[in-house]
This record gives sequence, C-alpha cells and structure tokens, in this order.
Amino acid sequence: MDTSRLLRKSETEWWIEPFGEMTVPGIIYATEPLIRDMDDKVFEQVVNVAKLPGIVKASFAMPDAHWGYGFPIGGVAAFDPDQGGVVSAGGVGFDISCGVRTLRTNLVIDDVVPVKKELADVLFRTIPAGVGSTGRLSLNPGQMQDMLAGGARWAVESGYGLPEDLDRIEERGCMAGAIPDNVSELAKKRQKHEMGTLGSGNHYLEVQKVAEVCDDSLATAFGIRLGDVVLSIHCGSRGLGHQIGTDFLRQMVVRARSFGLTLPDRELACAPIHSDLGEEYLGAMRAGINCALANREIITHLTRMAFAEILPKARLEILYDVSHNTCKLEEHDVDGMKKRLFVHRKGATRAFGPNHPAMPERFRATGQPVLIGGTMGTASYILVGTAQSEAAAFSSSCHGAGRQMSRHQALRHWSGRQLIDELAAEGIIIRSPSQRGVAEEAPGAYKDVCAVVDAAHAAKLSSKVARLEPIICIKG
Repeated sequence: MDTSRLLRKSETEWWIEPFGEMTVPGIIYATEPLIRDMDDKVFEQVVNVAKLPGIVKASFAMPDAHWGYGFPIGGVAAFDPDQGGVVSAGGVGFDISCGVRTLRTNLVIDDVVPVKKELADVLFRTIPAGVGSTGRLSLNPGQMQDMLAGGARWAVESGYGLPEDLDRIEERGCMAGAIPDNVSELAKKRQKHEMGTLGSGNHYLEVQKVAEVCDDSLATAFGIRLGDVVLSIHCGSRGLGHQIGTDFLRQMVVRARSFGLTLPDRELACAPIHSDLGEEYLGAMRAGINCALANREIITHLTRMAFAEILPKARLEILYDVSHNTCKLEEHDVDGMKKRLFVHRKGATRAFGPNHPAMPERFRATGQPVLIGGTMGTASYILVGTAQSEAAAFSSSCHGAGRQMSRHQALRHWSGRQLIDELAAEGIIIRSPSQRGVAEEAPGAYKDVCAVVDAAHAAKLSSKVARLEPIICIKG
C-alpha cells in the first residue's frame, strides 16, 4: 500500500482522512512493514466502507487486513440504527461465525509425543474434514430448527458436549434473536449432513504446545503453563452460512435502490437495520452464528472421544470460543455517550477488556481471551482484550495471520506432499484428505502471524498471553 496517502498517527495507527463521500476516517492498525505489504484494495475497501450510511467513528482495519468481499477481511465497522445505519451481508462474510475454540488439557508435551501418530490417525478418522465433508449426524427438519435457535446449548442438550462448556463461549453458546424460519430451505439442506465437520480452506483442528508464556499472571489466570498441551478448533457455519450470505446479498443488491442506497461497490450490498430485509437478514445471520457454535461444540465432543481412545486420562476443558464473522448489537462509548451499535467484524475478533459485563466471572478481571489462529507450520496465539481496545476499535482485534498470496498462487509455489514431508521433518504431523488443500494453505501463503500479533499488542488492541506451536494438524 502506498503510505503517502495515509496520515501516520503513531507507530501502529494510520489514518485515511475523509474525502469524497466518506463520512468518517479510515483507520488501519499495522506496523510500517505490514502496511507496505497490504494490497491497495485494502485502502479502497476501507474507504468504501466509510461511505456507508450511519457508520460511526471510523472504518477500521486490523493488522492482518487483506482484500475481501466488499469489506476487507480484518475490517470492523459499527452502525447506528438511529442514524440510518445499515447491516451488510458482505460486512459479515460468507462463513458466518467462523471462529476459534481453544481447549486446555491436563497433558504436557511429553505425554503426547510418544503417541503422536496414533492420536493424529484417530483424530483424522473421527472428525470429518475437507470439501463437502459430511458427518455421522443427520438433522431432520425439527432438529434443524432447534439447532439454529439453540446453538451450542442445543448441542449440549442433545448429548454433544458438557453444560460447563457454555460459560466459556461467546453469548454463552446461544445467539439471541435467531429466526430459523428466515434461513432458506436450500441453506438447511446444505447443512443437513455437515454438523460436526471442519470443512475446507483454512479450517483445521490442531493439537498444540504452549511454546512461550508472554505474561505469567494472565497465563496463570487462564490456566496455562509452558509445555502444556492445548487444542484449537477453527471452523464455522459450513454450507448453511455460505448460503445465507449468498441469499441475502442477492436481495440486498436488488433492493438497494428502493432503500435509497447508492453503493460505492456492489459487493457492499446492505439494507437499513430497521428495514424488513435488514431485520430478516439479522434473524438468519444469528441462526448462522448458532449453527457455527453448535458445530464447534459437536467437534469438541468428538475430539474428547478421540483423545479418550489414545490418552484415557486426558481432560479437555474449553478455555474460550470466539467468533470472527459476525454483526452484533453492542453498547459502546461514542463521544462520551453510550450507544447501542451494530458492530460488523469480518475476520476480526471481539476483544472486550477487563470488567466488561458480558464476560463470565472467570474473565471479569482479566478481559476476554482473544484466540489468534496461525498456519499449520507456524505459531498461534492466546491474547487478551485490553481496556484501550474499546476506544481504539470498538473492542476489536486481529483474527489470524491474514493471507498474502492467493490459493492459485500458492499452488504454483508448493505441492501438498512436499509440505507434509517438510513439516513432518519439523515434528508436525499433517492429516488431510486433500494434498491440493494443503498446498493452498501453505504457511508461506500467509503473513507472519508473529508480526501481526506484535502489531495488535503494540496498538493495545489486545495483549499477548502465550504463543502456541502445532504438534498435529487435521486440515480440511
């Protein structure tokens, strides 16, 4: 990105001053190397989001920002429903509530290394992964409705997971306001056999070790220590979420003119929050969030079963579960006044700071765990929300490394077999149904996750707690 078009406010804060039809500035949080490596499309998309009706404060981009559909991935924007604010399907994305769930274990690295191969095989056999993957669970119409309304709570009540899991999940496992009837029959049909599956792309299940503790007191509060084994699940709402996005983007494009909306980009199709279409989308999108929460809960249940087969004394307890692609109604401070805003986070993590009322008691003093996914050959991170993040970007942080190379470009640089062998030599076992998928997700196709996290830490969007390294990766 050409930095001459930006006003540098600090080492990690860059402004795009309003011009043309922008009603608020664009603010990008990144170090200078990360900014220079960003595609110019990020600049364009941050500017376009700043033109949408009812946007409050700024159009934000996180340190992992890259080009996306309408909104940049890593984009954050809040809209005031009382000022004509809009909801955008492109501002949520197609993989609704894609997110990361991290589980603590009572194991250390020496417990897992001797059975690493056997554990990888059982996990790969137990948790379906890949394009079009289907699970053992098939939902009838009544179960589908209940799942979309109940999320992870439905999963626990159906025997998948534990009641104590729910307090470690955003929204306590169930997004209020979901309207399953707003979800198309095609979306439900696509999801019928996909519960409890990882899917493809950058989704994964990783067994990881705590390789570095960055803050001793916070790590102790989170119950993690150097050398501990943890596990992370990264997936979302599968075909259902994609179909919801497709269905409503079409309707929003068709009806934009009737709402008096002139879109700077067709991909920014949206609807007024208080319109019939806006409210219909919100009901369907919230059902999509519940689908993702239920999916990760079922995968957690399957993971516990797999661990019990190889390591019978293993205990897996959820640290936290965060979502990345959502629009949520939240109360935030705007010019000294509390306002209820619809906050879009697309490829961005909620990062509530200490004493936030939405936090379970366990995290009230520390702030929200912020879980950052890496790649199958590099690090992931556990961070925590900060008090400063509220003012910086509506309590938001980065969500991962962020792509720097397209999947097609990655295929020209790497082969799946080559990567699997190279990572095996480093002690990392990869299991995947698709060598092509492995090549598309090559670590080199992503930005340096450590640089992204360092930028988020320096900008006080979130604070480093621990660095994780992969031992086993089940890849979609």
